[in-house]
Amino acid sequence: RPRGGHWPGALFAGFRALGLFSTDVAHVLRFSALKRRFFVTTCVGKSFHTYDVSNSLPQDICCMAADGRLVFAAYGNVFSAFARNKEVVHTYKGHKAEIRLLQPFGDHVISVDTDSVLIIWHIYSEEEYLQLTFDKSVFKISAILHPSTYLNKILLGSEQGTLQLWNIKSNKLLYTFQGWKFGVTALQQAPAVDVVAVGLTSGQVIIHNIKFDETLMKFRQDWGPITSISFRTDGHPIMAAGSPCGHIGLWDLEDKKLINQMRNAHSTAIAGLTFLHREPLLVTNGADNALRIWIFDGPTGEGRLLRFRMGHSAPLTKIRYYGQNGQQILSASQDGTLQSFSTIHEKFNKSLGHGLINKKKVKRKGLQNAMSVRLPPITKFAAEEARESDWDSIIACHQGKLSCSTWNYQRSTIEMVFHPLTLNLEAVDITSCGNFAVIGLSSGTVDVYNMQSGIHRGSFGEDQAHKGSVRGVAVDGLNQLIITAGSEGLLKFWNFKNKILIHSMSLSSSPNMMLLHRDSGILGLALDDFSICVLDIETRKIVREFSGHQGQINDLAFSPDGRWLISASMDCSVRTWDLPSGCLIDSFLVDSAPLNVTMSPTGDFLATSHVDHLGIYLWSNISLYSVVSLRPLPTDYVPLVVMLPGTCQNEDVEFSEETIEPSDEMIEYDSPEQLNEQLVTLSLLPESRWKNLLNLDVIKKKNKPKEPPKVPKSAPFFIPTVPGLVPRYAVPEQNNDPHQVKTKLKHSMFYIYTALNLLKELGPSGIETELRSLSPDCGGSVDIMQSFLKMIGIMLDKKRDFELAQAYLALFLKLHLKMLPSEPVLLEEITKLSSQVEENWIHLQSLFNQSMCILNYIKSALL
Repeated sequence: RPRGGHWPGALFAGFRALGLFSTDVAHVLRFSALKRRFFVTTCVGKSFHTYDVSNSLPQDICCMAADGRLVFAAYGNVFSAFARNKEVVHTYKGHKAEIRLLQPFGDHVISVDTDSVLIIWHIYSEEEYLQLTFDKSVFKISAILHPSTYLNKILLGSEQGTLQLWNIKSNKLLYTFQGWKFGVTALQQAPAVDVVAVGLTSGQVIIHNIKFDETLMKFRQDWGPITSISFRTDGHPIMAAGSPCGHIGLWDLEDKKLINQMRNAHSTAIAGLTFLHREPLLVTNGADNALRIWIFDGPTGEGRLLRFRMGHSAPLTKIRYYGQNGQQILSASQDGTLQSFSTIHEKFNKSLGHGLINKKKVKRKGLQNAMSVRLPPITKFAAEEARESDWDSIIACHQGKLSCSTWNYQRSTIEMVFHPLTLNLEAVDITSCGNFAVIGLSSGTVDVYNMQSGIHRGSFGEDQAHKGSVRGVAVDGLNQLIITAGSEGLLKFWNFKNKILIHSMSLSSSPNMMLLHRDSGILGLALDDFSICVLDIETRKIVREFSGHQGQINDLAFSPDGRWLISASMDCSVRTWDLPSGCLIDSFLVDSAPLNVTMSPTGDFLATSHVDHLGIYLWSNISLYSVVSLRPLPTDYVPLVVMLPGTCQNEDVEFSEETIEPSDEMIEYDSPEQLNEQLVTLSLLPESRWKNLLNLDVIKKKNKPKEPPKVPKSAPFFIPTVPGLVPRYAVPEQNNDPHQVKTKLKHSMFYIYTALNLLKELGPSGIETELRSLSPDCGGSVDIMQSFLKMIGIMLDKKRDFELAQAYLALFLKLHLKMLPSEPVLLEEITKLSSQVEENWIHLQSLFNQSMCILNYIKSALL
C-alpha cells in the first residue's frame, strides 16, 4: 500500500474519454421491436457505443454481432453478451485463440477463432452445443453467413477461396463450393432467396445462387479486396461494396453495371456498411474514427451525408480548454483538422475543418479534396474568446510550414494565413483582450500581429529577440509585459507597447516550454534537464524549483486558482505540484506517455492526450467532492499505473478492502463542542433562527394573510401537533386554567438548565414572544429579566453560541429598553454586559484585521 494515505489517482480519477466513435471493427445494426427503431453499435476500443454507452471490457474488442435482444462482443479468446447495451449477462469461455467472427443463430451463437475452431454456444446456459475444427492449411474460415430460409444451416467462406454449407444440427457437411481461386472476405444475403453475394480478395463481387451452385453475375472493383457488402431493400436493386481505400462502389443489379462511386467516404478502409431495411439510408464506419449515415435521395443515385459522429483519425498534437465555462476543448491532430469537443454532450461537438492555403481559390475551383491545398497538421495554437464575435479567436502554427493561420470559432472556419515568415514557428500566444497575436520563430524573432487585420505590428529586439530559437512566449493580463524564452537559456521581459527590453535572466538549462497563469502572475518553465522552475513575473525571481521527472516534460497546466502546477512527461507520469508548500502532492502513471495536459477553468476536470491515442481523456478532480489528503508525497514514493478512462461516464471501479481502508492521516476528525476557551464558537443553527429577530415586525406585516385561516371540516385520523419548527405532538391539558399553565411554563423556562436549548428550538416569533413575556406587564418579573441577562453574560464569558447571545441581547434591548433606567438591578447587569461585549468585539476585530492582511498577502503574487 502506498504511503501517506495515497492510492493511484488520489487527486484525479478517470472519468471518461471524448472524441472516440469507431475503430476498424465493423458496426452492427439491430432493430428494436419495442421502440420500433434501428440501433447502430460501433466499437471504441474496450467499449462499444449504441448511443448509449456500454461498460468496458478487459481488452480491446476484436469483433461484434447483435440480434434483437443482445449485443455480443469478443475480446481475445472470450466473448460476452450485453443486455440493454450495458450489462454483461453472459460470458463464453472455451476458445484457445483470438475470436474473429461471431454469428447469432436463434437461441444459439456461433464463434470462430483464428485457428478455424468453430463453436456453437447456447446463449442462456453458456454451454457448448457443438465444436468443429478445420485444418487452417486447407480451409481457414474468413466469413460466415446464415442463408435466409435455410433452417439450421450456415455458409462458411475460407481464405483458400472455397465455401462450405453445413447443417449444424446434424453436424454434417452438405456441400462444398469450389470458389473462384481467391480468398473470401465477405458474405452477404441478397434480397432474393438462395442468392448470396461473395466478396473476394481480388476485388470481385460474385452474385451466386447457392441452391444450384450457379453464378448469376460478377462485378469487379479496382480498389483492392472487398471489405463489406450490403443491398438496398427499399425497391431499388442496388448493391454497395466497400474497399480498403475508403471508397464505396454502387452497382445496379438489373443493368449489371457500376452506377456511382462514393469516393473518400472514409479516409481509411470501410470497416462495415449496412443499408437500413426498406429505407434509403446507408450506415458506414471505418478506422478513421467516424460513423456516417448517407441518404440516397438525389437523381444521380449518389449518397449524401445525412448525419455523422466524427473524431480525429490520427493522434492528437495539442489540446486546450476554450472559454471560461469549461465545456469545450479545442484539439489539433496529425490528420490536419482542428476540432472542438464538448464535455457535456456529443451533439455540441464541431469540426473547424482542415487548414487551406487559399480558401478563395479552393472555393472557385472546387478543390476541397485536393491534398496539395491543405496546410500541414497544427502543432501549436492559442485561443482567446474575448473578441470571438468580432473576429478570429484562434491562431495556429503548422508543422514545417512557414506560415500561421487564424480560425473563427463561431463560424468554424479558417480565415487568414500569414506568409511573411522565414523559419518555422515555435511558440504563439494571444493577448487577453483578443487584439494581438505574438509569434516566436526558430530564428529567434518574436513578432506581433493584429488579429483583426493580420497586419504586422512590430518585432522585439534590434535584429531578433533571442540568439537561439524561441521556445515560449507569454503576455500578461494587462498587455504590459511580454515574456520570451530562448533555447540559449535566456528568459527576457519586454515592454509590450514600446518593445524595449526590461530584464533578462539566465536559466540553469535550456527551456523546453513555458506557461503563464495570468491571474496570479506565475510563470511555469519546463527545462531540458527535466526540471521545472516557477517565476513571479513581478519580482522576476524564481520562487519554486521542482525535480523528479525522468523524461522530457511535454506540457504544463495550472489549476484555476494558481495553487497547483500539473506536469506531463515522457516518463508516462502526470504529477501535481503544490506551489504554496513547494511539494509534490499527487503522481500517477499511465500506460501511454501523456503529450498534453489542460485544466478546466472551473477546476472540475483535467484533460489529457496521449501518444498514439485518438481521444481526449477526462480526469475528475476528487478534491471537489471528497476529502483528499494533500500532504507531501515521500521521496521514495512509487506511483502506480492507472488505466486510461473509457467512454462510459460512470464506470464501476473496484477497490480491494485494503485499498479503501483509511490511513492514520485520513481518520475522520470529531470536533469537540468548543476547541478552546479563548476561541469564539458559533452555534450550528440556520440564520433564519436568529438573523431577522430585529425585523420581525416588518416581516409579519409583509406576510400578513389576506384572509383568516380556515379550520378543516374534519380530520379525525390526524394526531394534533404543536405549531413550531420542531414537530411535536400536542399533549392534552390537565388544568382548566390555560393562562396559569402558560405562566408557569414561562416562569420555569429560565430557571432550569435547559433554558438555552428551549430557545434554540423556537422560531423567531416564538423567541420574541418569550422575551416579551419576561417583563412584569406580560406576566414576568424583574428577577426573571435579571436571570436572562446573567444567562447572556455566561454565554459571552464562555464564548459559546456567540451569535445567539448577540441576537437575543439585541432583541431584549429593543423590547425592554424603556424600563431599564427605572430598575437599578437591571441597569447594573446591562452595564456589565456592555463592557463585556465591547471587550469581546475589540479582540475579534483585531483577529479579523490580522486574518485579512494575511489573506491579501497570500493572494498576491508574492509567495
